[in-house]
Amino acid sequence: MRNGIVGAATAMFLVGTLAGVSGLIDSYPVYGGQALRYFVAAIILLVVTRVLGLRFVRPTAREALCLGGLALLGLVVFNVCVIESTRASGPALVGTVLGTVPLALALAGGRPAPRVLAGACVVVAGATLATGLGSGNATSLLWALGALVGEVSFSLLAIPLLPRLGAIRTSAYSTTLAVPMLAAIGLATEGTGILRTPTPAEAFGLAYLAIVVTVVAFFLWYKSLPRLGPGRAGLFAGLIPVAAIVTGAVLGVAMPSAYDLLGAGLVVAGILVGLSRRNPAAGTVVSPSEV
Repeated sequence: MRNGIVGAATAMFLVGTLAGVSGLIDSYPVYGGQALRYFVAAIILLVVTRVLGLRFVRPTAREALCLGGLALLGLVVFNVCVIESTRASGPALVGTVLGTVPLALALAGGRPAPRVLAGACVVVAGATLATGLGSGNATSLLWALGALVGEVSFSLLAIPLLPRLGAIRTSAYSTTLAVPMLAAIGLATEGTGILRTPTPAEAFGLAYLAIVVTVVAFFLWYKSLPRLGPGRAGLFAGLIPVAAIVTGAVLGVAMPSAYDLLGAGLVVAGILVGLSRRNPAAGTVVSPSEV
């Protein structure tokens, strides 16, 4: 369980650091950049699969549906909804809605232990405070709710896949499937300008998203998810806004306010509450493959 805690915390913290590099790719075609990100990540993951000697596992019909749903909802729909919600009213509202992921995963995982549920509520309160109690319009809210569905699907649809495919193959297959989907959306919305040669700063930003936020974070999350179960693992989603605050402070982009620090403290307290008592049923959801 300790390895699961470290992995889940690291994965969500790394996802939160994307806020610090997002400014580097503001001028790059949005959907083309996402397609390129997942393309690079898929290549890396497939190479790692080959180097480790992991044989290709043909998904069953049920696994193929889960993989398709994971790529469509957890990667493509999630990214589209976050992008469009941000365009409609800024990042605060979607950040606040995504702050409810710990509670959503705790409830979706079945009957959560009281401490897990209480911890999830505290984490949600802290994440909401850390994202600034975002305000927006109805359009932005609908997109944000779609992003919430995508984020929850990213974990729940992976659970049936991990016993046989493992973390690396699940990550590799889902990112590969996401590339043509995002490319199609990019062609429809951005036309022939979907891709261009990135500047050095943009290349660094895209590489960071592909390697750190996708390859490393996906692998750590999918290794930790079966060990903790969705309820306990979901607590660590509250670290995303905390990581954004820390990254902004380290880079000198924005210093945290008292509300930011209070929100971060609540997130940590909620995680400790949720993990304070082990529930065997929640910690042994699936038996993961070797990787």
